[in-house]
Amino acid sequence: MAENDRFMRTRALLGKQKMNNLQNASAMVVGLGAVGGYIVEALARAGVGRLILVDFDTFDETNINRQVLALTSTVGRKKTEVARERVLDINPDCRVETKDMFVNAGTLPELFAGQVDFVADAIDSLNAKCCLMEYLYYRGIPFISSMGAALKTDVSKIVFCRLSQTRNCSLAKLVRQRLKRRGVDISRINCVSSTELPRPPEESFSSAPEDEKSGRSRRIMGSLPTVTAVFGLTIANEAIKFLAEGKQ
Repeated sequence: MAENDRFMRTRALLGKQKMNNLQNASAMVVGLGAVGGYIVEALARAGVGRLILVDFDTFDETNINRQVLALTSTVGRKKTEVARERVLDINPDCRVETKDMFVNAGTLPELFAGQVDFVADAIDSLNAKCCLMEYLYYRGIPFISSMGAALKTDVSKIVFCRLSQTRNCSLAKLVRQRLKRRGVDISRINCVSSTELPRPPEESFSSAPEDEKSGRSRRIMGSLPTVTAVFGLTIANEAIKFLAEGKQ
């Protein structure tokens, strides 16, 4: 393979300087599930030079319907390990760091001990998400957060917007309330959300047992692979454009 052929088409579109910016940039993806997996996939294929991948969980069979990294062969494996292998198979020159941890107020200083240019928040836990967003906001670290993709079916309703502009999303409503109480200007927070009214579930499932690692119970909500993929790819697209400009 000739030098840089791997990213020839990206360079053809963006130009040499912006391609160099991507290859010298660092991005962190927090949460490697339905949305986060697609963020990682796109950032790796765009040639981002350093990726920090954060998750505490392992894959199980219920992830397969919507998570790009979840396969029969990866069930039971750590999400960080699987994601690292995937990135290096796409771009062996990428500098990949993994953080097998649950994000909360106590672990944030350790997580951000080093420099990072951009953060993609794909956490599905309300407390952890709000802690991360507040931390990034007050430290001026560029980021985009994913709001709720469950119970949605219309990908045309997915938008990149300010948190203050979100509607018809119960997760976004709770995040707005909590961050406003913490003094965060939600009109300055970038996110990806859906304006579609939630679809009532056809079947009901009992909540899964409380997660031993995070200390939280999981509410089971239906979701489609197409919707979570568009959420993740929209975040990744905005991240790629930002990093290509060399704003880090």
